[in-house]
Amino acid sequence: MTTPHTDDPRTRLDSRLSWRPAGEDDLDAWAALIARTAALERPVWFERREDLAQILASQKNPPAANSILGFDRQGTARAYGRLTKNPGGDKAVGFGCVDPDWQGSGVGRGVLAWLEARTRQRFAEDTARVQDPGDPAERAAGPRLRLHAEEQHAPQARLFTRGGYRVVRYYNEMHRPLEGPLPVHRLDDGLELVDFGPGLHEPVRQAHNDAFRDHWGSEPRDEEAWGFVVNDPQARPDLSCVVLDTASGQVAGYQLASHDAEIATERGFKEGYTDLLGVRRQYRGRGVAQALLAEAMRRFAAAGMDKASLDVDSENPTGALALYTKLGYTTVNRSMAWDKEL
Repeated sequence: MTTPHTDDPRTRLDSRLSWRPAGEDDLDAWAALIARTAALERPVWFERREDLAQILASQKNPPAANSILGFDRQGTARAYGRLTKNPGGDKAVGFGCVDPDWQGSGVGRGVLAWLEARTRQRFAEDTARVQDPGDPAERAAGPRLRLHAEEQHAPQARLFTRGGYRVVRYYNEMHRPLEGPLPVHRLDDGLELVDFGPGLHEPVRQAHNDAFRDHWGSEPRDEEAWGFVVNDPQARPDLSCVVLDTASGQVAGYQLASHDAEIATERGFKEGYTDLLGVRRQYRGRGVAQALLAEAMRRFAAAGMDKASLDVDSENPTGALALYTKLGYTTVNRSMAWDKEL
């Protein structure tokens, strides 16, 4: 049986900074670092203190082993890295940033090297937990690290390219203005649109895992991962909705929405954001997605939003991109997923 790597990933980090795992006492410094970086790079979204507090609560990716914060001599956080991985999953996903004053100095290369070393460890740990690694159903895939960046962020693209990463997927951020007439779509008989509430948290999680099992890069969401969705600080259950099969009570489809008031102030417009939209296979082709999006727009507009927005895999197998375009969404930004096999 393969044993976990004993090499300490921290040896890859820039020695000009003092490094330690992120903890509760670091939340303010961590959030301030991300905010300073976001002020320069202007991403579509970035993590706030409340989001980071959720991250620190993870049992599946405990921050003591899967996060790193670098501080200068004055005690200011200047860089961070964070890794997530589902047990038995085929990839790890890395996150991080470097303070604008330290960008271009080599600190980012060190954070990336730490992410790669920790990814190798996580895959080795998964393999060590498998009872019979010779069983193809149980054998873990080779180490793979995935990173995400927006198309506008050229420095990240250069770093990833030089590090041996390649773009494996494009995603489109799409907006739909809410002034003027909104689409209306009626559901088939036997289907009913209802509000999303705590009683539907678990049924919608199961529907999501079912709906996304044929989507590229998707992995099932367990209770912890789903808790991060429904308890997200920006989550808006009042702007979300679910379609039920009235005969069976089964969730046919769902639209889970959020609103970020801080970004609205910075951008100068309010958007209702569709975080997740899914339809189970047996209900596809019956207009469920159209009905969910039409209802989302109605709710967004009633709540005073200026735009409806969402993000879509440009190669989505269900034809989602064409549907969104038909409903009036247009692409305003692109992001990429970058992979490297380690």
